[in-house]
Amino acid sequence: MVRLFQEVSMHAPPLATVSGLALGAALALGAAASLRAETNDELREQVRKTETAFARTMADRDHAAFVRFLADDTVWLGRSVLRGKQQVAEAWKRLYEDKEAPFSWEPERVEVNDSGTLGISTGPVRDPAGKRIGTYNSIWRRAPDGWKIIFDDGCPSCDCPAAAGPATPGPSPR
Repeated sequence: MVRLFQEVSMHAPPLATVSGLALGAALALGAAASLRAETNDELREQVRKTETAFARTMADRDHAAFVRFLADDTVWLGRSVLRGKQQVAEAWKRLYEDKEAPFSWEPERVEVNDSGTLGISTGPVRDPAGKRIGTYNSIWRRAPDGWKIIFDDGCPSCDCPAAAGPATPGPSPR
């Protein structure tokens, strides 16, 4: 048995090389697993969960958590344009000061681009009684530490008259 070990060890590469190869193979496999292509369904679910967690910051009255979802270069449209994480955080701080949340929102539609780098979430904004008072639109960018909101806009609820029937196709206006 000793003789067999001596013969094998004389022809085998040094232990450091074998260990290095094993470590390199393990790292390569781990990297390959983390680079696994995610489906659009998986990416949409990531954005949906992120938007839901983002909305929870309002319900939980957690302004610091709200700020963590903002990209440094975020742009928010509204009565005025807010540029950057700090400006948005300062403008929204007052909305987190009261005991009760002034409104809530939830994702209704979510989509991502094929490269998996951008997502959009849109859905209802509701007052504390649950009445729909608007619609939000958020664009998310995938970052190493998760999805970050880069654009946000909202619009009031539409009191549009109900359509009389299905729309008929016609020429598009120019």
